[in-house]
Amino acid sequence: MRNDMEQVLFSEEVLQTKVRELGAEITADYADRHPVCIGVLKGSFVFMADLMREMDFSCRIEFMAVSSYGNQSETTGAVKITQDLDYDIEGRHVILIEDILDSGLTLNYLISYLQVRNPASIKVCTLLDKPDRRRAPITADYIGFSIPDEFVVGYGLDFAQQYRNLPYIGILKPAVYETE
Repeated sequence: MRNDMEQVLFSEEVLQTKVRELGAEITADYADRHPVCIGVLKGSFVFMADLMREMDFSCRIEFMAVSSYGNQSETTGAVKITQDLDYDIEGRHVILIEDILDSGLTLNYLISYLQVRNPASIKVCTLLDKPDRRRAPITADYIGFSIPDEFVVGYGLDFAQQYRNLPYIGILKPAVYETE
């Protein structure tokens, strides 16, 4: 799989340092709030698992599964919820945990979708922010790294369900995804 990478963007060590920093920041903000942390599957699961171990407070963990890419390298713009919450978030503080904030269409949709359930607040934590691709008016409250407009995989991020298991984040060679 490493041969499919143009370059390693963030090593395992750099990722773990950033996750510790984000965990400390979120802990300072939420220590007495007992939030519901909602991971957006599938991409966020590796990041979320590491992040949760860096948060020093009581919280509930939930997951939602959404799809807007399929096996493509570009979002279709149509968000489909394939797994909803099993827990009532009314009156609870919510932290949405995402692997990458790209066009913003998925998170914009999810925030609107969750707002009707009357949470006390909703904040967004994303490992990666790709602001040059933004198509919806959304910003994250906690950002690991801002990245250029490159196709990245690893550490939970995929292309056609591949590369999620890489311990680093790399830029995928265009020849890999342009032939699909």
